[in-house]
Amino acid sequence: MNPVIGFALTGSFCTLEKTFASIALLKEEYDILPIVSESVAHTDTRFYPKEAVLSTLTNLCGTPPLKSIAEAEPLGPQNKTDLLVVCPCTGNTLTKLSLGITDTSVTMAVKSHRRAGKPVLIALSTNDALSGSAVSIARLLDKKGFFFVPFRQDAPQDKPFSLQSDFSLLPDAIRAALDFRQLQPLLR
Repeated sequence: MNPVIGFALTGSFCTLEKTFASIALLKEEYDILPIVSESVAHTDTRFYPKEAVLSTLTNLCGTPPLKSIAEAEPLGPQNKTDLLVVCPCTGNTLTKLSLGITDTSVTMAVKSHRRAGKPVLIALSTNDALSGSAVSIARLLDKKGFFFVPFRQDAPQDKPFSLQSDFSLLPDAIRAALDFRQLQPLLR
């Protein structure tokens, strides 16, 4: 039986194409349970209409994504996931996770999953990682059970505070997180 990965998407809409490609690659080795934030579930953007996001995830994973706090809450008590990946993870979600705020489907999924002591892997995509969200990265690095897909500045000349995880490292980062290890080097 394949390990089950809860795969939670937040509102970094410009990285959804990379996210879908990552899921397609990962589903060969893992069962994927999709989860979307309310913003992903209910927002049409210049990148994707919301229905295209939801149908793409359903087709890729074979099951519709969880879209609410009520749908995400049973993950932990029902022992549904071995690892929870937040990809892409916005600065907003990152900060909520670092402070223990549970007010979205994704933050509830993380809280519920963590109650069993299972690992969470974060794939950053935020324009304020080296400013407002830097303290949140530090808080999560200091918390047991939270790991990061290695990241780098994605456009230092145009967006000097922005970081994005290297999505090509997601498979290796998943294997490391399942072993409760941080894939190194963290900063690329």
